[in-house]
Amino acid sequence: MRRASTVFALAAVLSLSLTACRRGGGNAPTTPQTADPTSQRGLSTGAVVGFDAGNGAQGWRGLPFAKPPVGELRWRAPQPPQRWDGTREALKAGAPCTQIAGLLSGIPDAKAGTVVGGEDCLYLNVFAPKGAAQEVTSRKLPVMVWIHGGGNTIGQAGNYDGSALAVKGDVVVVTVNYRLGAFGWFRHPALTAEAKSESDTSGNYGTLDLIRALEWVRAEIAAFGGDPGNVTIFGESAGGSNVFTLLYAPAAKGLFHRAIAQSGGPDTISLAKAQNAQDASPPGQANSSAEVTPAILFPGVSREEAVTRAKSLDPAEIARRLRAAEPTHIVDAYRFQGDMMGIVRVPTNLRDGHVLPADDGLAVLAAGRYQHVPVILGSNRDEIKLFLFGDRSIVTWWLGFLPRPKDSHQYAMTAEYGSMGVKLRGVDEPATAMRAAQGPSVWAYRFDWDEEPTLLWSDFPLLLGAAHGIEIPFLFGTFDTMFAQMFNDGNKPGRESLSNTMISYWTQFAHTGNPGRGRDGSLPAWEPWGADAGAAKYAVLDTQEGGGVRMERESLTKETLLSKLASDSRLDETGRCWIFSGMVQFQDFPESDGPAAGCSAEGLASVAAQ
Repeated sequence: MRRASTVFALAAVLSLSLTACRRGGGNAPTTPQTADPTSQRGLSTGAVVGFDAGNGAQGWRGLPFAKPPVGELRWRAPQPPQRWDGTREALKAGAPCTQIAGLLSGIPDAKAGTVVGGEDCLYLNVFAPKGAAQEVTSRKLPVMVWIHGGGNTIGQAGNYDGSALAVKGDVVVVTVNYRLGAFGWFRHPALTAEAKSESDTSGNYGTLDLIRALEWVRAEIAAFGGDPGNVTIFGESAGGSNVFTLLYAPAAKGLFHRAIAQSGGPDTISLAKAQNAQDASPPGQANSSAEVTPAILFPGVSREEAVTRAKSLDPAEIARRLRAAEPTHIVDAYRFQGDMMGIVRVPTNLRDGHVLPADDGLAVLAAGRYQHVPVILGSNRDEIKLFLFGDRSIVTWWLGFLPRPKDSHQYAMTAEYGSMGVKLRGVDEPATAMRAAQGPSVWAYRFDWDEEPTLLWSDFPLLLGAAHGIEIPFLFGTFDTMFAQMFNDGNKPGRESLSNTMISYWTQFAHTGNPGRGRDGSLPAWEPWGADAGAAKYAVLDTQEGGGVRMERESLTKETLLSKLASDSRLDETGRCWIFSGMVQFQDFPESDGPAAGCSAEGLASVAAQ
């Protein structure tokens, strides 16, 4: 049971409120492009020139949307960028924000475990159908702003090439960096005491970066042919969770007009958990600002000594030292929590009461206190297989590269229920709440593609299937990702057809606020989330071999999910206990009276009835 809880807790951290990041858009250039004179554009901060993407699109990389948040601007709200003289070459993505390099960080040639990137990272990239300046300003194309995943602690916008999406969907695509980890989300009393505004005190600097990027889009996107009055925000995993927070954030009102959350979740974190010590009342998390600050201020000494020294400093001195601390010392302060392929556990999306509401995200949705814009919410059928796949306690790796589950049945069952839990929290619960608040402008999907190859004893449809994040290359229309070996000639026709289908739905939604039948009206009708029992709820996205695109009518609640688990004849009591013990942590299910009661069919039924 301990292992089950660990697996589900990892999935909770990485799948729902956090994420996995990869070269999701694929094919992002690592060297500068050649300037294309027809791509020169005039912005309020100066002239820029981009490049020809070679597929009917133009691109502009590394455009600053805020001043570098360094020195005295660390842990403050972002400021508008400064002007420049001459013509700025926008040919290479800006630096990734400070993070730990790892398998999922998507930073080429970086040694795993090292601190990479920098604080001067607030840059974005633009992709648009090709055209000269004098002709594009009258286009007024929908704008799609992509928010990358990575647990809010890793990843970068430069990994996503939006050119194919822009051309196929006739949209302008923007991919944006935002401060990560403790640089993006950190609230400490010493910093709030000398803050100059409520935004500065919020601790939600990553959220504020995204709002600043949307302000930049409103001011500048017309120069690239985009319509500032028709902006869709979309993101995956942590990016999907950040889409939810922008729905809540009062300062984001009017800056976007549609929203798509892919494998995200509505949850936010209380200020107590984010900043209190573990022995305080109420207690903070193990990685709260109170817990990590001594290690930031006094690196290289024992924790006991660091805590003692920190107590001798007044708030002004703590604030000064925090802002002067080396970035590596800030990152290292979280290492005792353990990093997971580059991802560390940092409290993000804080309920500060100004940038984000003081109530939990799902409660905010239920109360209708958010931006009522058309939304799409979705998850992948096998979300947590990405994380099970990398757990060597349950997966054997022959010769270091041929994986196989130690118990295929338990692997499949754990993935099935864990992934239903992700869907419950990230799709069904918020969709139900939003449908009640704003009517039928809510759509949902489940991505089911699982046509990976098998290799010797490695059954990748079982191991990965429709895992977390694997839908991203379908959406961006390129399959050069960290899972490139899963995309071969055998599955090429089906996946390319599904990719075109998804692009058609997503961009039709950007154009009209309704995915409908796609851009040309030829696809199956994607119906909104129905309010009544038995009504259509979500679209299944799959190839024709997998059953095609179709509507499903079943939705989940905590009660129905527990009832499924209680009555599932494929599981014995040990199997139920394995899964349920993780769900208590992962989905915040009610505590049972004890292990025996909680893991038996009868015990689960009683918990479901609570």
